[in-house]
Amino acid sequence: MFFSLLLATFAVALVVSLCVVKAFSRPVRGILNRIIDDSISMAWHRYITFAALVVGISGGVRIYSLERYIQPERLPEGEAVPLELTAERWTLEIYRTVIECLQSMAWMYLVVFLFALIAYVIVRIAERRK
Repeated sequence: MFFSLLLATFAVALVVSLCVVKAFSRPVRGILNRIIDDSISMAWHRYITFAALVVGISGGVRIYSLERYIQPERLPEGEAVPLELTAERWTLEIYRTVIECLQSMAWMYLVVFLFALIAYVIVRIAERRK
């Protein structure tokens, strides 16, 4: 059951990450083309896309959280029992996967856009001086 949950959270995180990357692909490309007016902007776009996928999947699939289902939990009676994967826990884990994936990608894109804004201001100042 654990492997099914691991595979399901990976698949959900991958799908969510691909949707977010697709949604932000055009704006990121436009910003990079404006800031870096060169062919290197395509390489940066590919790198940001790759980084977003990695951040989204690693944020969505929380290995340390899933370890609870394979490591036994100590009961007050001294008995060690692993957590049971019920339908409610499946729902909660899938929901957590979506939320954590979106949250980690939002932070990554925030950092990217902050640096892009700084670079844009620098480019505008340089254009005005010319």
